[in-house]
Amino acid sequence: MPIAVGSKAPDFTLKTKPVGAAPTEVKLSAHYGKGHTVLLFFPLAFTGVCTQELCDVTAGLNSYKDLHAEVIGISVDSPFAQEAWAAKEKIGITLASDLNKKTAADYGVLLPDLLGFGSTSARAAFVVDKTGVVQYAEQTATPKDLPNFDAIKATLQKLG
Repeated sequence: MPIAVGSKAPDFTLKTKPVGAAPTEVKLSAHYGKGHTVLLFFPLAFTGVCTQELCDVTAGLNSYKDLHAEVIGISVDSPFAQEAWAAKEKIGITLASDLNKKTAADYGVLLPDLLGFGSTSARAAFVVDKTGVVQYAEQTATPKDLPNFDAIKATLQKLG
């Protein structure tokens, strides 16, 4: 069960590997005071629903920027697998590697087993405001379901 709206968002520092660039780190609290953050947990790179979700978000990225939000995708894949996937599918959001699965566990969205592949993050979405408080939290009923992006954007609009 995902952490509750109104909770302080668990901070994290995760590795990212932008396409063609050196590995670096993504720290949630680095965004505090600058804007809001949309966290999209997804089970695995190179899978159909995850590809659809992050390609759709990439296509509409300006709508999130207009709402003063940065989008970060988080999965248990290595940063190198995420980079290859982003390059292949032209995914333009920051992808962060939760290889040790701690962040998914901290947010309450770690699935113990997905189809016999072991533990992965569930498909989930969080809006963290610029003060670090969770304003929206959703874990989809199944990994095949997408988050409610209309509700995410409505939350961002209310935050201003």
